[in-house]
Amino acid sequence: MDVQTHRGNLIMNTATMAYRNLLKTLHNPDRFMDVIIQPVMFMLLFGYLFGGAIAGGVSAYLPTIVPGILIQTMLSAASGSGSQIREDLDSGVFDRFKSLPMAHIAPLAGQLFADVLRLLVAAVASLATGYLMGWNPAAGLGWVIVSAVLAIFTGWALSWMFALLGLLAKSATTVQSFSMILMMGLSFMSNAFIPIKTLPKFMQVIANLNPVTYVITAIRQILATGSLTHEALLVFVFGIGIVVVFAPLTVWAYNRN
Repeated sequence: MDVQTHRGNLIMNTATMAYRNLLKTLHNPDRFMDVIIQPVMFMLLFGYLFGGAIAGGVSAYLPTIVPGILIQTMLSAASGSGSQIREDLDSGVFDRFKSLPMAHIAPLAGQLFADVLRLLVAAVASLATGYLMGWNPAAGLGWVIVSAVLAIFTGWALSWMFALLGLLAKSATTVQSFSMILMMGLSFMSNAFIPIKTLPKFMQVIANLNPVTYVITAIRQILATGSLTHEALLVFVFGIGIVVVFAPLTVWAYNRN
């Protein structure tokens, strides 16, 4: 088999596995909880419950909370990779894939590329809810799309980390529990919902070191200025760095399993 034929088979096998994972998600509506219901619920709850207390009103609070909920949702959606991979390993379906005439890496690649659609749905749900609540960013729709692409790319990069966790963990429950703790810690110990200056001094240090703070700040600046800022470029480079580091580790763990 020549190189071109091998590449063609790999692409087709990966596309088939991605389609399989999308069908699996559609037939299990509970998997959409974290990408549709969660952002809508959090946007409504935080906006209407805390908007007046934190920013003096819902409209004034939306520029703060929409990027925060967007990134929190990306974290939640990205974490689904690990639990789904662990469930497939535990069910033995990966052993069946080994007996099929397909590229060895296709099941893992299909899962991670299917995650892009989940992240896209999550981003649309977050931003659409913000619009319905009265959010109207100064930068315009084009830069909203740019910020969504940056958020989706960041979420996809983090999917490699959670996929590695799914391959190394003992059970899907362990992956889900750890992912929830990590998601809540990273999102709430950042500038997602409140100004960092309102936190105690030691928590300000933690929040300023939190990488989620940089991602949210970059998206807020894009939406406010209508330009790619220095922070946005740093977030993009950071995402590439995550993929460069964790993709080989994830493939190694996958081959070992």
